[in-house]
Amino acid sequence: MKGLTDLSFVPSTDDLSEIGDVDIAFFALPHGQALQLIPKLPPNVKAIDLSGDFRINDAAVFEQYYKQRHAGEVQSGFVYGLTETNREAIRAAKYIANPGCFATATLLALSPMVSSGLLDGTIVVDAKTGSSGSGAKAAANTHHPQRMNSFYAYKPFTHQHVPEIAQHLRQAGDFKDQLVFMTHSLPVSRGIFASCYMQTKVNLTNEDVLNLFEHFYADSFFVRFAETSPDINWVKNTNFCDISVHSSGKNVVAFAALDNLVKGAAGQAVQNMNLMFGLDEKTGLVFTGGNP
Repeated sequence: MKGLTDLSFVPSTDDLSEIGDVDIAFFALPHGQALQLIPKLPPNVKAIDLSGDFRINDAAVFEQYYKQRHAGEVQSGFVYGLTETNREAIRAAKYIANPGCFATATLLALSPMVSSGLLDGTIVVDAKTGSSGSGAKAAANTHHPQRMNSFYAYKPFTHQHVPEIAQHLRQAGDFKDQLVFMTHSLPVSRGIFASCYMQTKVNLTNEDVLNLFEHFYADSFFVRFAETSPDINWVKNTNFCDISVHSSGKNVVAFAALDNLVKGAAGQAVQNMNLMFGLDEKTGLVFTGGNP
């Protein structure tokens, strides 16, 4: 590749034809800004957007959750960048909508079961994030010292990652929006832990569900399996998502843990870039984690 650029640091974004001879632009801007900028890119420049601007296909749903005008026709040029479930489309894509952090953990935990066609009834997701998952805007209740001594739920039934989770699950299999998704503030600095509860049409053993998940992710280097439970200490500062699955008759639970800033954001963006340019998916992403 000739070069990369982060348009957060471009002095003037009125004319993006002046960004230089680059192959790909990463957008890590507040919601609503990439909507205005990406259509101005030169036609030879690919893009990966880390905001929510291009994740939702339905205009009315997007405007309900993001309070922004939908991208319209531009949206059709975007591929949803959940690497492990959308590899082939990502390889051929010009524009990528990088998934949200909660959405990444939840979808990696749910996709194998939804794709299997074995689910029955409502899916319940209880997801928690650390203080670095609150974005760049300062607020009293998201300040790290405040969160480190507290625990609370937020955005019940209204979190902006709900529609992208539902949209991708509908594409994965027999999913009819039977989802309850709740988010909580976890007293840690970084990391996401998602507990996903499902019911199945038939009785399954632990071995059954583990075999299903291992087969689904057989070619996914960055998905690892834990015996009892993932631990966010073992994924922080890495691009791994650790999953464990357990069954009791027709009840199945999948736990997923990842670093919201790496696999949940920048790491997955690089993973997608690697695919877009025919590089090894792991390039630049295998490094030592942060535990202890």
